[in-house]
Amino acid sequence: MRYQEDQSGVTSAGQLLRSHLAVAADILAGVSNAAPLRTPRTPAVVLVILLAASAAAAQFTSYPKNPKNILDGNWQSCREPDGTYAERIYDHVVNGVSKFEVHMGPKREFAIFEGVQDEHRDHASAANLLKPYRLDVEGNLASHEWKIPSLHLVFTATLAGGSRSDCESWYIVLAPMDKPSH
Repeated sequence: MRYQEDQSGVTSAGQLLRSHLAVAADILAGVSNAAPLRTPRTPAVVLVILLAASAAAAQFTSYPKNPKNILDGNWQSCREPDGTYAERIYDHVVNGVSKFEVHMGPKREFAIFEGVQDEHRDHASAANLLKPYRLDVEGNLASHEWKIPSLHLVFTATLAGGSRSDCESWYIVLAPMDKPSH
C-alpha cells in the first residue's frame, strides 16, 4: 500500500481508513462511480471491504514527536493469509515533485529509492540507498541507523515491543540530516 505526503499535508493512515470507509459506504448506498469494478452491494462484501481497509490502514501509525521528522511512528509487518509479510511504500512528494520512496517491509526489510515509480523495486538492487536492507534480529533486539547524504536524510528502524512470530513491529524515524554547525 502506498501513501503520499505533499506540501499540503500528510495523508495519514487514519485518512486512508476514512477514505476506504467512505468508498465502502458509497458502494453500500449504490453510488456507481465509487465502485468501478461493479462490486456486489451486500453487507458481507462491505464488511470485507471495511476489514481490509482497517488491516491495511493499521500497518503504520504516526507518532509525530518532532515536526521536522518526515516519518515518525510504528510500522507493523504481519503475515498475510498467503504466508507473505506486508509491505508499505511511502512516496515523498514536495510541490508536486517526487523526491523519494520509502519501503517498509516485508518483515524486516527496508529500502529508500530516489524518485518515485509505480513498479515495485527490488530491495537487493544497487538503487536501494539502505545497506544492509534486511536487518538481523538477535534475542528479539534489532536497530539500525542509515545516513543517506544524497537525500540529506537519516533513517532509523528499531524493533519494537509487541513483536511476535506472525508480526514484527518497528519504530521508524525518517528525518532530515542535521546541517553541521560552523
